[in-house]
Amino acid sequence: NTYSLLFPLLFDHLVIDSITYSVRSSFSMFPVVDDVKSLRAVDGKNTMLPIISLFYLVQVFTDYMAQERERGITIQSAAVTFDWKSYRINLIDTPGHVDFTLEVERALRVLDGAVAVFDASAGVEAQTLTVWRQAEKHHVPCVCFLNKMDKPAANLRFSVESIKQKLKVTPVVLQFPIGSGKNFSGVVDLLTNQKLLWKRGSLGDDGQVFESKPLDLLDETELLQEIKEARAALIEQVADLDDEFAELLLTDFSDNFDAVPSVKLQEAVRRVTLARKGVPVLCGSSLRNKGVQPLLDAIAAYLPAPSERHHDLVQWYKDDLCALAFKVVHDRQRGPLVFLRIYSGTLKPQTAVHNINRNSTERMSRLLVPFADQQVEIPSMTAGNIALTVGLKQTVTGDTIVSSKASAAAAARRAHSDRGAAQRRGEHASVVLSGVEVPDPVFFCTIEPPTMSKQADLENALNCLQREDPSLKVRVDPDSGQTILCGMGELHIEIIHDRIRREYGIETDLGPLQVAYRETILHKVSTTDTLDRTVGDKRHVVTVELAVTPVDILSAGGTCQLAFTEEMEAQLSTETKEAVENGVHSAYLQGPLLGYPLLGVSSLIQSVKMEPGTSPAMVSACLSRCMLKALRLAGGQVLEPMMSLEVTVGEEHLSTVLGDLSQRRGTVRDIQSRHDSKVLLANVPLAEMMGYSTILRTITSGNATFSLELDTYEAMTPQDQNTLLKRMSGLL
Repeated sequence: NTYSLLFPLLFDHLVIDSITYSVRSSFSMFPVVDDVKSLRAVDGKNTMLPIISLFYLVQVFTDYMAQERERGITIQSAAVTFDWKSYRINLIDTPGHVDFTLEVERALRVLDGAVAVFDASAGVEAQTLTVWRQAEKHHVPCVCFLNKMDKPAANLRFSVESIKQKLKVTPVVLQFPIGSGKNFSGVVDLLTNQKLLWKRGSLGDDGQVFESKPLDLLDETELLQEIKEARAALIEQVADLDDEFAELLLTDFSDNFDAVPSVKLQEAVRRVTLARKGVPVLCGSSLRNKGVQPLLDAIAAYLPAPSERHHDLVQWYKDDLCALAFKVVHDRQRGPLVFLRIYSGTLKPQTAVHNINRNSTERMSRLLVPFADQQVEIPSMTAGNIALTVGLKQTVTGDTIVSSKASAAAAARRAHSDRGAAQRRGEHASVVLSGVEVPDPVFFCTIEPPTMSKQADLENALNCLQREDPSLKVRVDPDSGQTILCGMGELHIEIIHDRIRREYGIETDLGPLQVAYRETILHKVSTTDTLDRTVGDKRHVVTVELAVTPVDILSAGGTCQLAFTEEMEAQLSTETKEAVENGVHSAYLQGPLLGYPLLGVSSLIQSVKMEPGTSPAMVSACLSRCMLKALRLAGGQVLEPMMSLEVTVGEEHLSTVLGDLSQRRGTVRDIQSRHDSKVLLANVPLAEMMGYSTILRTITSGNATFSLELDTYEAMTPQDQNTLLKRMSGLL
């Protein structure tokens, strides 16, 4: 039970932990857990025992940033590698706050299984729901852990029902708690009918010692009856979800379902989990390590090994290296450190690797096992693992890394051979791993150095931070020349500002936060435009006819569309088509009213006529000008970001919170009860939520919490739009 001390702080603060594992025999080169000397070297204190070193790894390493310790939240995902029984586990501690959703996204992109951690007294909360959707998008099998069972309001049935109703999944309860609140002492494993009891005491209270014994008749009658009913419900539920188990019950155990072997039941639960038909649910209290050891066993028993995840692309590389760069961290001494998930082959230091996305070859100098901000150097790393590399200076998040250009070409040939039918249709099989989707920023503000001499240092800091965090966008305003910082929320920009001060030693000034509005059009308009320019001794003449049409934002998927008439589709060359597309897409970046990007606009190219010798750049310029003309004629409409708000507040403060929301143009969707509190669900314009955390603490005496995430973009009312236009033009 030594290794259980890895989990107390992790499970006490996380919304979700993403996990991969593989058989330990493949990793004999790792000096991580079995070699005490290596652990002491990582810790830096020769007097530390292995058990203390492991606790140090979790407590200090995973939340290692100063901002994380000050705020008590996870901001950056951190990887830890450790052993549990006969398995090696790669764990990534991810943030739960919606401002850092990209950290969760890129972790889930590369991992094989996830443990979703819930507060047993609160059930599924808003930000948990957001992260769960991300896991579903990547088809990641999950295990649920109901944490904080020692809280007075903890309730197994309430939490399970919350998972069922809000996550729209089938929870498969595998454990039943013994006691509640401060009397929580252990769990009953419904598969084996074994009691797991954690004894109180100076050592046992840390969860290192627990006793496993079968249920007996001396136990409370009420407890025995509840466990009997829960196990019967479990067997019936698994039989409904797994045909093989149902057939076993009906053929061999039709007279007594309760006699089914626990091994057969466990195998069925594993199949259900891997098929994502159901989600195993376990419970415990991570602060005291109660229930953590069975959770580690469940990870090994129910979540997939790397070989069980189906990655079609990997089969084409066979035993050659194929890895995905999913995170970049800058180190002052070693430069950029790139996290790689290895899907096939072996990674070794001092070797050259090929980046398919950048079409470049780089030499990797060192290979490390990550322990958050500490690392252990190793001679090689095999498939299924997470590695940290030094020396890849051009690689960014989402790049595919292979052993050589020839290896990628060989994989492409195998892919085309395997997909002969697709090739005959003119399609090409991709040998590049899909990257990470980066969400659009919703807040922006100006950032300025204290003096002009610090401008170069600030630009370098922002470049490094952008490479680390692709959700951070930096641009220069073409009119004022100011640097604009764009982020996912107030907290995101605040953290970036603080990191620039602490890590790069630059005291920057931030301008007021502004909302990233969008624009659309109101009417359908057709127009033409002609560009006639002479550059040098060449005359360029282009005439364009096009139509712009407003479309529903939801049906368009939040993007703008471009189409050609059948005649144009056949007539235009590939080069001219690209020029047309470039011109239209550049016009989409700047709306007719305030210059914000456009949403919900569809363009139809009806005619493109040009004289011989006209350059593609002139075609793009003509399209952009014609688009701007059409957009102005179509009438502009400002779209504002609408946020989904969830406030948990005591009933005595509910009316005050409702009154405040009505002044913020909020629309209440629902008010739910959660024990002694009320949960308020509402939609509120982002522009009205500046500094809301401070206001909410003030009006509720600090007794309320809230979460906020982008829901959609909605058209502003004429009055609100006029007010915004006047304010942006300086008239208010």
